[in-house]
Amino acid sequence: MPHILLQISIPFVLALFHFVGPVPADLGIDAGHLSSCPGPAHCASAQWKVADAAASLQLLSKRIENTPRTEIVEQSDNYLHATFSSRIFGFVDDLELYAKDEATVQARSISRLGESDLGVNAQRLEILGKALDSE
Repeated sequence: MPHILLQISIPFVLALFHFVGPVPADLGIDAGHLSSCPGPAHCASAQWKVADAAASLQLLSKRIENTPRTEIVEQSDNYLHATFSSRIFGFVDDLELYAKDEATVQARSISRLGESDLGVNAQRLEILGKALDSE
């Protein structure tokens, strides 16, 4: 019986605390690129060829602003850092977008905590990429 109570109560206790985790130390542009992913289990990256990288970054910025549980932390003409919080436990993922040149946007989405993101970061980048394709 105590084992069952423990299994039931742990998710509720975790939901009360909203585990945020530390901000990744490798955020930002380094030598003209975003940092590479440390592994595919909790990080995803993409590079999109676009007609106008600055305009694409602005389009994605607006889309991110209108997404629930997101916050744009830093934004410039060629870089955006935003955080996404999960609905139940409040796990935080960091998203970076970088207009590398006039026709390339780099993207990286990484979870702050955990061994696996269950594909959430890759799915996020896929959705953003499709937003660019539809424009």
